[in-house]
Amino acid sequence: MFRDLLNFKIFGDSFGMDLGTSNTLIYAKGKGIILNMPSVLAISSNDGKILAIGEEAKKMIGKTPKNILAIRPLQNGVIADFDITQKMFEYFFSKVQPAHPLLGPKMVIGVPSRATKVEKKAVIDIAMQAGARQVHLVEEPVAAVIGANLPISEPLGNMVVDIGAGTSEVAIISLNGVVISNSVRIAGDEMDQAIIQYLRENHNLLIGEQMAEWIKMTIGCACPSSKEKRIKVRGRSLTDGFPAEIEISAKEVSDSLSSVISTICDIIESTLEQSPPELAGDIMERGIYLTGGGACLSELDKYISKKTHLSVRVAPDPLFSVVLGAGKLLEDKELLSAVEVTTSLD
Repeated sequence: MFRDLLNFKIFGDSFGMDLGTSNTLIYAKGKGIILNMPSVLAISSNDGKILAIGEEAKKMIGKTPKNILAIRPLQNGVIADFDITQKMFEYFFSKVQPAHPLLGPKMVIGVPSRATKVEKKAVIDIAMQAGARQVHLVEEPVAAVIGANLPISEPLGNMVVDIGAGTSEVAIISLNGVVISNSVRIAGDEMDQAIIQYLRENHNLLIGEQMAEWIKMTIGCACPSSKEKRIKVRGRSLTDGFPAEIEISAKEVSDSLSSVISTICDIIESTLEQSPPELAGDIMERGIYLTGGGACLSELDKYISKKTHLSVRVAPDPLFSVVLGAGKLLEDKELLSAVEVTTSLD
């Protein structure tokens, strides 16, 4: 019995979380990133039963019969379906903490800087219902700056462009807070849709979201080189309805993405125009940092640099910047207190 008492865990582990439109990442204090799964569920349309979650559910997108729905319950970085998100959250939570301690974990969760109070409260409610004892929210651009090891607490301007799946956020951060932020609901998902639309209009070929994402990751480029990369793409012909295969070039993919990238550049330029003069000087000296999955698009940093006439750097581990920042805040109570966002609904 004494041994059982020694093994009994009173406090749960501490976790940092990036609850993203495309992927959910969880960081455990003292362990690092322990979960990286697609934010997708497959459910039965007959009885609402969950059939698959994560990678298995993602593979079902575009391939399900009428009685199965593959759902992404987070849209544009916020909760679109509370009940489904709660089920997904509880599943991920059970993966990282299968035991049930007397007191649940402390959690630091990233949220979009433009999230409403209701949207922020929904995140807290889901985490608390899953068993968390404390939930702290931090704006994703702030977490990204911390995760990229930039000097957030100094009177120094840092400009971060976080390009996720559903939202692109641009923020100028100084002295532990967001000075200016802008966001647009155009990001990685819109890039995929742009590729789908291009192939439909120019090649009479219909492809799905997963094929579009694969094309983007394989030969997607903001400004392709003279050496043309080409790949074969399979889909359904809109001419006769039969399966078809075509070959497309990196330039074609670049052309299809141009309007999306241009919109992201517009919001970067708009944010720069709103910047206080002193911080503008810092940004001119330090440049712009790109984070999020969209930052991995080939040559995007060079394209934005050409448009803004500023140096542009891709942050180390851009896919993990937010969750790494949330994880670091678990270790620094003073900084967490300084950057945490309020959620009161009064």
